[in-house]
Amino acid sequence: MGFINFNGDIIAATQAAIGVGNRAFRYGDGLFESMKMMQGKLMFSDLHADRISKGMQILQIEGSAQITHQFLEEKASQLALRNNIKNNARIRFTVFRDGEGLYSPLGNTMGYAMEIVKTDLADYSSNYKGLIAKVYEEITKPINILSNLKSCNSLIYVMAGIFRKRNSLDEVFILNDKGFLCEGMSSNLFIVYEKKLYTPSLEEGCIAGVMRSVVIALAQENNIPVIEAQINPDILNEAEEVFVTNATNGIQWIMGFNNKRYFNKLSNQLLGYLNAMS
Repeated sequence: MGFINFNGDIIAATQAAIGVGNRAFRYGDGLFESMKMMQGKLMFSDLHADRISKGMQILQIEGSAQITHQFLEEKASQLALRNNIKNNARIRFTVFRDGEGLYSPLGNTMGYAMEIVKTDLADYSSNYKGLIAKVYEEITKPINILSNLKSCNSLIYVMAGIFRKRNSLDEVFILNDKGFLCEGMSSNLFIVYEKKLYTPSLEEGCIAGVMRSVVIALAQENNIPVIEAQINPDILNEAEEVFVTNATNGIQWIMGFNNKRYFNKLSNQLLGYLNAMS
């Protein structure tokens, strides 16, 4: 693993990238983006840059105009070259408020760090063994202006992850504070019901995922209607298909929920469209 720190310097994984005074570490004061590099190309860099920039504006972190797709591609290329990674990798880009202060920051300038890990995945692969999932009900996600951000405050997902491991699951579905479906543990959620494709709307508090946007666009381009809605979790007992999406794994189909078993025809169809454009 290699890093680029907030000064733009490339450092080794054995060196400290941030200190204990970092606001992302102390307060979760920042946001991050998980990205996929395939055959040396940073996938959907324009969508990632746009989401980071919009998130910085909401958090009032200065420097959002600096985050362009060219900026992300250049930094990713430099980091891959230094780490002798020529083709495929997983990249995390973290932006944080770089300054002192307690809850009230003394400044709002941008700091950032980029990490890279080599992978062997040259495309978006199907999970031939479908995932087993369950609804996570112990903590719900509040709906507010921060809900759509992929912020550094990820405790709800950590607790959902502990629940997932404790129950030997592959995935869990998170509810919003109104009791409706929101998203997966690290993914957006799609449901096929009565031959229509549904996904929780952004107003339901889900992360505004890059792959969510890509899949919606691919479906619409191929005459598959997509309905962004408020979705009762009871629909999971009646759905024909359920799948989750994120930028690094693409599309992953859910095989089972409680005693219900799902098909994966549409998810495989969309996965084919996704790989065709990569």
